[in-house]
Amino acid sequence: MKAGKILVFIVLLAGIGAFFAFDLKQYFSLEYFQGQRAVLEGYRDSHPVQTTAVFFAVYVLVTGLSLPGATILTLVAGALFGLVWGVILVSFASTIGATTAFLASRYLLRDWVQGKFGDKLKTINDGIEREGAFYLFALRLVPAFPFFLINLVMGLTKMPVRTYFITSQIGMFAGTIVYVYAGTQLGQFKISPGLVAAFVFLGIFPLAAKKVLDALKARKVYAKWTRPASYDRNMVVIGGGSAGLVTAYIAAAVKAKVTLIERHKMGGDCLNTGCVPSKALIKTAKLLNQIKHSKDYGVKSATAEFDFAEAMERVQKVVADIEPHDSVARYTGLGVEVLKGTAKITSPWTVEVTLNDGGKQTLTTKNITIATGGKPFIPPIPGLREANPLHSDNLWEIRKQPKRLVVLGGGPIGCELAQAFARLGSKVTQVEMAPRIMTKEDPEFSEMVAKRFREDGIDVLVDHKATEVRVEGGEKIVVVQHQGAEKRIACDEILCAVGRAANTQGFGLEELGIPLTKQKTVEVNEYLQAHYPNIYACGDAIGPYQFTHTASHTAWYCAVNGLFGRFKSFKVDYSVIPWATFTDPEVARVGLSETEAKEKGVKYDVFTYGIDDLDRAIADSENHGLVKVLTAAGSDKIIGCTIAGPNAGEIIVEFVTAMKYGIGLNKILGTIHIYPTYAESNKYAAGIWKRSTVTKGQMEVATAFNDWTRGAGGLGTVIAKALAMSGNKERYYAAAPTHGDD
Repeated sequence: MKAGKILVFIVLLAGIGAFFAFDLKQYFSLEYFQGQRAVLEGYRDSHPVQTTAVFFAVYVLVTGLSLPGATILTLVAGALFGLVWGVILVSFASTIGATTAFLASRYLLRDWVQGKFGDKLKTINDGIEREGAFYLFALRLVPAFPFFLINLVMGLTKMPVRTYFITSQIGMFAGTIVYVYAGTQLGQFKISPGLVAAFVFLGIFPLAAKKVLDALKARKVYAKWTRPASYDRNMVVIGGGSAGLVTAYIAAAVKAKVTLIERHKMGGDCLNTGCVPSKALIKTAKLLNQIKHSKDYGVKSATAEFDFAEAMERVQKVVADIEPHDSVARYTGLGVEVLKGTAKITSPWTVEVTLNDGGKQTLTTKNITIATGGKPFIPPIPGLREANPLHSDNLWEIRKQPKRLVVLGGGPIGCELAQAFARLGSKVTQVEMAPRIMTKEDPEFSEMVAKRFREDGIDVLVDHKATEVRVEGGEKIVVVQHQGAEKRIACDEILCAVGRAANTQGFGLEELGIPLTKQKTVEVNEYLQAHYPNIYACGDAIGPYQFTHTASHTAWYCAVNGLFGRFKSFKVDYSVIPWATFTDPEVARVGLSETEAKEKGVKYDVFTYGIDDLDRAIADSENHGLVKVLTAAGSDKIIGCTIAGPNAGEIIVEFVTAMKYGIGLNKILGTIHIYPTYAESNKYAAGIWKRSTVTKGQMEVATAFNDWTRGAGGLGTVIAKALAMSGNKERYYAAAPTHGDD
């Protein structure tokens, strides 16, 4: 650090240190002002210029050093100088002080912060450069936000000093008037209608300011568009998948006029190409595997005549059986207008629909919800597209089983389908470029699944990168690299399962200037509003969780905020999102994994229970798996849980509920669980937590007490042990938890 910066730092540190060392905070309280009111007013009357100058300087010093007391000084300004002069003094003193803190932060820290974290701050810097004044104004307009924090953080950005000063002056002006006026009433030191009104206004001012801010932002966003005089509909929903269906359902349930537009099949990916068909195929594969291992169930011999085409036809039958739940007929009956066609947003309030029969309609609507879902991502591997790979969309069309199948990807989709095809009889090779499959889970769960995959005959190639695909002599060749060596894998089909991409192209987003994220999802705020406040987005179109249940979850916010947001809006809550990978063993999770807890520096305890010990699992010959619970360190508050084993996706629901409603392990332990069930494993995991809380001191007291009740010891021993108990807090049971900071 340069000498100049060192000097500035020392001066600032000395000023802040002196404030607390000499207990100067006592002078920045209403009680002190009340006691000194007569003296201060007398000095003001006899020395008005000096009083004004000293007050101004103190205010600049307090705000410049980011010391507590600015709010009290603002009230004092109203009491001493009245509304007009008080507002003038505070307005300029606060802005000068804020700018001083801004400059100090910039001088001391900006170069270091930008140099070290510049790549991570690029988005923030671009936003400040583009609309910095507006965002600063937004923060200044709401007094509830800590102004000193704004000063320090903004100093780390590239905002021009002039812009910062002018915007702060304007942005803080309204709040200054409110606080100074409250101070003029405090000067009377009596309860008056004006004082009551001032504090009521202080309470509602942040809400009013937010409404004003939203109106200003909307005015700016909608400036180039002509708003219709009236609307044909309350809501237009684009996309008939899980997110779109739930949005339309809720809107229709509250008697809104809603139109749902779907260009292909109702039900979207989940019904037609994702959750439903994959689980139907997994069921068939699991049945064949159980028959193959019939001896495990006391059946000496069992065989099955399997036909792949018939199994795939069953998959389609399952889809057809569920299809009425998501059909046009059902939703029309619920009051939803369903149009089959392609939608394009042509203005914030109009949607043009090109119907599948060739016709066209233009719809006017108060709100729009983008629920366009996602599609399989095909990575840019040379030759891959030309080899016509299978993916989750087209897989269900095949009727000839591939004898040799290469699965690209070790995530949930890749793992589920790799195991299913292996159990159906295909020779499966799974290629994953990461060091392990299922990288979002803790390593022991990845290895548990990988071990079962190898037992099922899958060649699991981790740390292998597919570099090229060739077609030679009628067969497909996948070229992979591992530790510098090249390997060729011959196969009949390639299944690409490396993830999904949001459907955001071709719906008019580009023309309207609706921005996308780096992941090419629709950029939304915490209320799921896109660039235009009346346009919402949900489901796979926004991420970050590409699950059917999160699509439905986010759809609720779109429907409710879109229809009733003028009265009350709800921020989307991602705090408790569960998911499951339906391999064998199933792996389900909610909250933090241990890996994530370590990465985030969260202090935790971890408790595990092996399902190999569970009576029901033993009875079913399914005694494998693990329940792993993370709690806040020293507490039974659950912050994460991962379960691997039979029905993991079902039994984790107890932990999902517990996290959602703040139920700890102690309550789970005290809940009666039916015997014998897999859900008992949750109680046993809670029991391990409970045992870990028992100390040697407590056990010594218990031993002494029981000895005494049998006549084998004296009461004095019990008392002595009890008195010494606090000094012996070593855990009694060896099954002590692992601490996140160990």
